[in-house]
Amino acid sequence: MIAEVNDGETKLTKPAWYQTTAKYAQSNPGRSLWQIFDTLVPYLALWAAMVYTVQTELPYWITLTLAVVAGGVLVRIFIFFHDCCHGSFFASRRANTILGYVTGILTFTPFEHWRHTHNRHHATTGDLDRRGVGDVRTMTTEEYLAAPLLRRFAYRCYRNPFIFFGPGAALLFLCFNRFSRKDAGQMERRSVLRTNMALLFVVGLATWTIGFRTYLQIQLPIILIAGSLGLWLFYIQHQFENAYWARHGSWDPMKVALEGSSYFKLPKILQWFSGNIGLHHIHHVRPNIPNYNLQRCHDEIPAFHTVNVITLGTSLRSLQLGLCDEKSQTLVSFRSLKARGREADLNMI
Repeated sequence: MIAEVNDGETKLTKPAWYQTTAKYAQSNPGRSLWQIFDTLVPYLALWAAMVYTVQTELPYWITLTLAVVAGGVLVRIFIFFHDCCHGSFFASRRANTILGYVTGILTFTPFEHWRHTHNRHHATTGDLDRRGVGDVRTMTTEEYLAAPLLRRFAYRCYRNPFIFFGPGAALLFLCFNRFSRKDAGQMERRSVLRTNMALLFVVGLATWTIGFRTYLQIQLPIILIAGSLGLWLFYIQHQFENAYWARHGSWDPMKVALEGSSYFKLPKILQWFSGNIGLHHIHHVRPNIPNYNLQRCHDEIPAFHTVNVITLGTSLRSLQLGLCDEKSQTLVSFRSLKARGREADLNMI
């Protein structure tokens, strides 16, 4: 980092290489259109194949197998939606908005509302004094120990992987996304209403053409699988042992990007399905880089090669973490509190 001294105060600024990343924040209409084609066409084809398997009464496991693949493709569609929220998929704001609404309907997520909360996420990630919007709820060890028993129980349930990535994903995409936040503006509220009306139209059209039961047998497993996978990606982006957290007075957005956002290195096929979002440290350095430029940016800027790498194997360790320990500046497990209690008892002897 470069330090500037103004009136006796030291102010952190962006590193010298930051301006180099600007050239990657240019959308390519050809690549954008190709991504739409190579993703939406397979998704629609999978949907058609699933309709065939249900209506010809083939074993339902065949439909569910196709749903796993379709759910993975829907995760990729959500990344396009995410890029549109940052205005990076197309150069045109209008084109981003149109595609954002279309992909938002496919992913059961209101465009303007999610864009607002996600921008809040970028502005507050890793800030212990500004938690609660667009992030995974994270308590400090002190907050947890001071909380009433019922609140601790609720928090443990919330952080339980079987609940968070199961019923939690279902509630988020099927229920919570149907309502706007209390502090939402008029534009965000309208986007929720428009998305809900569009989904009602889609359900009505599906009921008229293929039947409501067939629609549920196809759409429900797809959205649940995609929701669980998408939440897992979102979780691992900032929930790992040495992730950067700080109080607002010392909070540094560049440290959040490089030390508080993960480089989730995935096999190439999974990188395709996840739209390169595993390169999340780069995304937080410059959010308006389209997904198809993230890998090239990583390869060509040496500063990105020094960050901690998380793999599929090491990512599973994050499931044990649930609290931010301000003293050690790490995320710790609930079990570590028991060890801390035993250590305190020994010190008293």
